[in-house]
Amino acid sequence: MKKVITALLLSMGVLGTSPINAAEYDLQTEDYFTNGSMGCMMMRECTKDVKKVKSIKDVELYQGKGKDHSLIATEFNNLVELMNEVGVNVYIAPQYYFLIGTRGVYYTVGNNIFLNSEMVERSSSLMSVMRHEGWHTAQDCMAGTIKNSMIAIIVPEETVPPYFNAIANDTYKDNPGLDWEREAYWAGHSEGMTVKALEACATGAMWEVYPPTPLTKEYLVKEGYIKE
Repeated sequence: MKKVITALLLSMGVLGTSPINAAEYDLQTEDYFTNGSMGCMMMRECTKDVKKVKSIKDVELYQGKGKDHSLIATEFNNLVELMNEVGVNVYIAPQYYFLIGTRGVYYTVGNNIFLNSEMVERSSSLMSVMRHEGWHTAQDCMAGTIKNSMIAIIVPEETVPPYFNAIANDTYKDNPGLDWEREAYWAGHSEGMTVKALEACATGAMWEVYPPTPLTKEYLVKEGYIKE
């Protein structure tokens, strides 16, 4: 969640790496909390202790210790179902796969969301991360199709509340993904906002529910996704 995935992959250099047999490859302690460990997980080359999430019960079982996320179960399960419907899987994994401070990440190339188990133990954090990364999924859909690796903003920049603008500006200053993160922070703290966007994606009504911004529309027309 702390960086736009395209920039992350470029910094890792993983776009040009050769595949690793997941059954034979295992991270060493010195690999933990690095770009390498996160890239290996995201590319599904490291799968040890990385579990698919189909409902909130899977998260509770994974975290153990009598974990109870029942207060967020309805929205969480709706998000997982919608993500699966549009072609995105959700996984939960140990924190050593993630860069320090990263609670979750959406990988646009593989169309997967990964949750940092230890950093989403509180229901409020888990819900915020799911909404945030789910919004990035919707941004992927806005950019033409979930099957490409592009993302686009969904709402005009001036509509994002100043509070979330300030948080994003502080967290992502000098980051090329700032525009995308502003609205993702907003969605992360707004009940139902991400569900609505993913419903629009799932039903093929993305550009009717959320009219593209001028630059996005120009791109969509150029690529043949929509007509003038």
